[in-house]
Amino acid sequence: MADEIVFAVLTISDTCSQDAGQDSSGPRLVKLICDAFQNVHIITAILPDEREQISDKLRELIAQKSPSVSAIITTGGTGFAPRDVTPEATKILLDKECPQLAQYIAQASLQKTHFAALTRGVCGIAGSTLILNFPGSEKAVSECFEVVRELFPHALQLIGNELPLVRRVHAELQGSNDIAPTSGHICPHKTGKGDDSDRNSPFPMIPIVQALEIIFQTVQQQRAVAQLLNDFLSPVNIPPFRASIKDGYAMKSTGFSGTKKVLGYIAAGDEIIVHDLEEDECYKINTGAPVPHYADCVVQVEDTKLLKRKKTGEEDLVEILIEPKANLDIRAVGSDLRKGSKLFPLVDHSAVVIKSVLSSVGKNLGGVRKPKIGIISTGSELLAPEQAEEMDKIYDSNTTMLAELLQYFGFECAHKLVLSDDLETIKGKIAELYKHVDFIICSGGVSMGDKDYIKPALKSLGFTINFGRVNMKPGKPMTFASKKENYFFGLPGNPVSAFVTFHLFVLPAIRWFAGWPRDKCELASLPITVRDRKCYVFVSV
Repeated sequence: MADEIVFAVLTISDTCSQDAGQDSSGPRLVKLICDAFQNVHIITAILPDEREQISDKLRELIAQKSPSVSAIITTGGTGFAPRDVTPEATKILLDKECPQLAQYIAQASLQKTHFAALTRGVCGIAGSTLILNFPGSEKAVSECFEVVRELFPHALQLIGNELPLVRRVHAELQGSNDIAPTSGHICPHKTGKGDDSDRNSPFPMIPIVQALEIIFQTVQQQRAVAQLLNDFLSPVNIPPFRASIKDGYAMKSTGFSGTKKVLGYIAAGDEIIVHDLEEDECYKINTGAPVPHYADCVVQVEDTKLLKRKKTGEEDLVEILIEPKANLDIRAVGSDLRKGSKLFPLVDHSAVVIKSVLSSVGKNLGGVRKPKIGIISTGSELLAPEQAEEMDKIYDSNTTMLAELLQYFGFECAHKLVLSDDLETIKGKIAELYKHVDFIICSGGVSMGDKDYIKPALKSLGFTINFGRVNMKPGKPMTFASKKENYFFGLPGNPVSAFVTFHLFVLPAIRWFAGWPRDKCELASLPITVRDRKCYVFVSV
């Protein structure tokens, strides 16, 4: 196949055409394509549910020659609504329909939800371009893309009439070993023994999405924070007493306006005054202070006039300039939060929000502990930041960077080590460290060099290496291993690679362990393409 595969992703939606920020399925498709294929260029557009505009855009993409578009995926406009016209706009351009492919997608979707029966998407070929109609939801496009992901390479080979590659696939399907070699195609997933006779990595290169799925399936989640918070009922009323909303004067609303005698001063934190007062009497009161038991309103200072002070300087007489009304400027008991009500009707996983709200009712979050995390940097050339300078050595920055990232996201590093490239030392330190931590984040030592001992050390210690390469740059040697409830992340030693892989893989795993819901574990992603460059994944940090 060509070095660069060109995809087009079209979002069909009246709403999204007015506000691109509402589009979630289009960016999701772009991310899925980037994760699944190397050397891709992606064209994106958002169109309203207008049949002519959709057909015109499809026609333009089909006719495009530099570069030619291999596949177009539309999302949206496939339902039963009057303005759902994407299938009709597509059909008129097709040279060949692909009903079996559409049926395959539909059958897989129906296994997820019976509402898939209400979609009318078509699949077909126009010129040398494959066109697929997907539904408009982010969840649906993810499921539909997963169904066809493995079919794309061979489908595009067939459409492009790439006969050597087509024959190879057909021969493999028939179980034949007599396959003529093809030229100019190097499989990015090639694996080998990793020894002197075959120096390819023994670990297959997997997509980012698959790597994340392995992580989430392997890491054992503690009781979900959302469940704990959802079950948490307030043990107190807030406020626990009737509180003044303003600085002013507390009185009876039946006393009308006019001159009133000031009996005293009530500050926040004072006890509630329980004895009665006359209609021509009042108390000066501060914001947040408890309203006297027999008072039923507060008149703000701005609506009064001081008439007289006592010899001691305290207020004696004040004129009320407005007619007082019952419950004026008083916060009722439990008006902010009633005892026995849910403390978190909506869950915000910000540690600041959770801790602050719990503190407001005198509680803390039990039942969930933070993961204990250790950080290792490997390399005989490395010095810890506190060590004295040595010739031919460099200072390690990765341990500091990773520890600061953990702190930034609300976690803590329990131990930091800088180790030389010695197999026995690495094995011993890893084993010792796991007596105190749940996770080890290691930078360096995970590639194919003579001194890259991390994977051999993990195997020797009985760890399962769940994956050892990921189809991304930077970060290809990214490694994830586990042994019971101990988890090991092997990041590349390059600081940029370590930074990227921490955000994409380590942070989601730690959040998942700590009880975060799946959809909150990963950072928000912004898939983009840059002409003449491979497709990378950009995350909002």
